[in-house]
Amino acid sequence: MRKILLDCDPGLDDALALLLAHGDPEIELVAVTTVGGNVALPNTTRNALQLREYLGFTTVPVAAGAAVPLVRAAEDAAHVHGAEGLGNVVLPLPTLPASTQHAVDLIIGTLRSNPGQVHLVATGPLTNIALALQQEPRLPEWVASFVIMGGSFTRGNTTPAAEYNIFADPEAAAIVFDAGWQVVMVGLDLTLQAIATAPIVARMQNLGRLGEELVVPLSTFWNDVETAELTGQAVHDVCAVAYIARPGLFTSRPARVDIETTGTFTAGMTVVDFDSTSPNALVPVRLDVDGFWDYTLGAYAIAAEEIK
Repeated sequence: MRKILLDCDPGLDDALALLLAHGDPEIELVAVTTVGGNVALPNTTRNALQLREYLGFTTVPVAAGAAVPLVRAAEDAAHVHGAEGLGNVVLPLPTLPASTQHAVDLIIGTLRSNPGQVHLVATGPLTNIALALQQEPRLPEWVASFVIMGGSFTRGNTTPAAEYNIFADPEAAAIVFDAGWQVVMVGLDLTLQAIATAPIVARMQNLGRLGEELVVPLSTFWNDVETAELTGQAVHDVCAVAYIARPGLFTSRPARVDIETTGTFTAGMTVVDFDSTSPNALVPVRLDVDGFWDYTLGAYAIAAEEIK
């Protein structure tokens, strides 16, 4: 069993990442923390709570964290994820409350109590992780691994230089990448290989109620079709969870990653040096696409058996 603490901002693909962490029987989802990002913190937290009850992982704590970036004004991505964050998906309102702990305290406490056992996965802006590091610099000693969805080594998707999760709080990202641990940076160059094409969506439609109510709507609400070679929506955040469970599906390279925080046109850029002699990151560059979808849809099928 791989234990995962998922820090997220649901979000279409964050929801699909949560589903994977729940559906894979070899993953134990030990906690979920939320951050303001794709939509405002009240929405990301409500979405996580709704998904917890809909999917049935009701004993897993969900804790709200930072509402805004460390020093900048918040900039959401509601134009991509919909005003509420889950596109056109409508789930019942949650009946169970969020944890009374702040997300930062839950992150620190969980990792301190389980040294070397919990994989920390972040699929939103890195504000919670930076705050946790500032409060507890020993965090890197306690994680089994640390994986983010964010950044790129070519171009961004929010500006020409910056991917959204890093752009949303570059100062937090700089703290995280300089913390003395290996960051597995699952960036756009990798995640744009994980496209929900028409044949993949057809397979999703075989997931019964789960497919109809959740997976297909989340996977097709926003199609990354501005780039001519893309033929569907990328499921970016799912790749970060998949990396924990199936690292063999990814071809990765060590690199030095630094975060641009001052550039007029490049704030939030991940400056990636694959030739560095002092790497601080591992950057997946190639995905076994067929293997990824077989694994992901297989886990979704297990979850679908619980929702009929």
